[in-house]
Amino acid sequence: MSKQQQRTPHGPGGGPGAQRPMGFGGPGMMTMPGQKAKNFKGTLRRLLSYLKPYRFRLTIVFLAAALSTVFGILSPKLLGNATTTIFEGFMEKLKGVPGAAFDFGAVWQIILTLIGLYLFSSLFAYVQQYLMAGIAQKTVYALRKEANEKLARLPLKYFDGRTHGEVMSRVVNDVDTISGTLQQSLTQMITSVITLVGVIVMMLTISPLMTVILMVTLPLSFVVIKQVAARSMPHFKGQQQAIGEMNGHVEEMYTGHKIVKAFGREEQAIEKFEAINEKLYNSGWKAQFISGIMMPLMMFVGNIGFVLVCVVGGVLVTRGSILIGDVQAFIQYAQQFSQPITQTANIANIIQSTLVAAERVFEILDEPEESTDVDADSTSATAEGLAGHVRFENVSFGYKENEPLIQNMNIDVKPGMTVAIVGPTGAGKTTLVNLLMRFYEIGEGRITIDGTNIRELPRSELRNKFGMVLQDTWLFNGTIKENIAYGRAGASDEEIMQASRAAHADHFVRTLPEGYETILNEEASNISQGQKQLLTIARAFLADPTILILDEATSSVDTRTELLIQKAMTGLMEGRTSFVIAHRLSTIRDADLILVMNQGTVIEQGNHEELLEQGGFYADLYNSQFSEGSTSQQVS
Repeated sequence: MSKQQQRTPHGPGGGPGAQRPMGFGGPGMMTMPGQKAKNFKGTLRRLLSYLKPYRFRLTIVFLAAALSTVFGILSPKLLGNATTTIFEGFMEKLKGVPGAAFDFGAVWQIILTLIGLYLFSSLFAYVQQYLMAGIAQKTVYALRKEANEKLARLPLKYFDGRTHGEVMSRVVNDVDTISGTLQQSLTQMITSVITLVGVIVMMLTISPLMTVILMVTLPLSFVVIKQVAARSMPHFKGQQQAIGEMNGHVEEMYTGHKIVKAFGREEQAIEKFEAINEKLYNSGWKAQFISGIMMPLMMFVGNIGFVLVCVVGGVLVTRGSILIGDVQAFIQYAQQFSQPITQTANIANIIQSTLVAAERVFEILDEPEESTDVDADSTSATAEGLAGHVRFENVSFGYKENEPLIQNMNIDVKPGMTVAIVGPTGAGKTTLVNLLMRFYEIGEGRITIDGTNIRELPRSELRNKFGMVLQDTWLFNGTIKENIAYGRAGASDEEIMQASRAAHADHFVRTLPEGYETILNEEASNISQGQKQLLTIARAFLADPTILILDEATSSVDTRTELLIQKAMTGLMEGRTSFVIAHRLSTIRDADLILVMNQGTVIEQGNHEELLEQGGFYADLYNSQFSEGSTSQQVS
């Protein structure tokens, strides 16, 4: 993620709130160049296309920004006129000219004009910011909505290949980066360009000679900026890398602090922290020191121009070539001159970083979506009234082309059967479930439910007929009632409680202070693992599915809760076709069909006794892991 750039406040030129450095080339803001977009023009055009619906408002924004800046640019010239008026009155009095006096009327008129300009400048700046804030927020609202809807259409393999943090960073952080740039930098770029052009025009009208003298110092300023940036960039890069390492280390130590303490690794953790901290310190102070040299160097260069302009301006005043107020106005314009240059360079860097962020968001939007329901448009097939007769017919599948994982799989599961899936880690148990629910599409063969190819069923209808209770329980931040109700939209309170009773969760829920209104925190850490599992079973009861997919592992719960979970699962499976990723001998023995998987293939199938008689892989697994009569051990 690129470093977030800071933005300098930009008021109307010469107006209130415009912070300006001493001298002409005062301290500008320098930012570290960010990553470059792979396709700069294409990404920029695509991002700007999101602004097309707001073309009229953008026109008003640009006009308001231009007027605000122009009104601000005129103020130094008027201040110079006031100075000239006062100076001329003073000189006439000094020379004893009869009737000489200060023309306070003219001065007050100039002051009132200036106040009016400042008010108009501020008003147009307000209009500009108000409209641009709305445009920026509506644009990123649409972009964020589009990204969220896209995520819902992406296949499971997209999320399997990326960390949750990476996806969240693109949808949240990168979109926020775009928002900030649209709201601030776009209009700031306009005002900077207008200020630069306007200031040059006003300086030329005052004195072309002094303008040329000021321009001579520009190449020296660019040399300074380039040299400082070149030397500080590696240190800024090292600083960002060290910050990343620091964040990763602190997060690891915080989330795993119990493990660190349990294994007595506090000293090693502190040593690693100190090493990263030292690296961050070295990179940080070098980066800040070198970039900090920018201020005195730019002030030095600016003050060279300041001295030259003052000397030449003084000479021109004595010769009567220009008025003293014009010299004052020129000095103010010269002070404004350096600011838009620095801002424009900085904004260009921010825009580059923003386009990188936009490109990352567009990469999500361009990801291949889950394949369409190929045959759903040409058939009237529906998932209503399915009994749960599942068949795999010569099914072949591989996560990568030319790397088959499953080949010619054939399974026949009658309605109401309990199918136990066993096998070593990586055997393909989860893959079988993914294919059944169409999280992945098979390569060859077909999978049918009650004789209907699942590819002829819309995914939403197909998945509504499935209920899942997995070892990795998922509960969201909300009440217990809301979490159970997630199983079926529109469920009544009585149906929710009935499902909870069926899952043997009602008792523990009612013992909580808020009962069903108890709010689960982000990780649901305010209830036990076993209680989480009971709630997910209650959710499945409420869904009333035709086919169940269960991961029955309960290794992290106490014996009493384990018995409750087993009892709840038994009740849930009653009368339903059930696929159980089995870990317990009791489940395996009672299953109507056992699928023994290894290396992505069903190598044996049958009931417990049949497989033992075959004396194959299952018999070896059973004899090596279970002693006769043991019902508490688990299959891997």
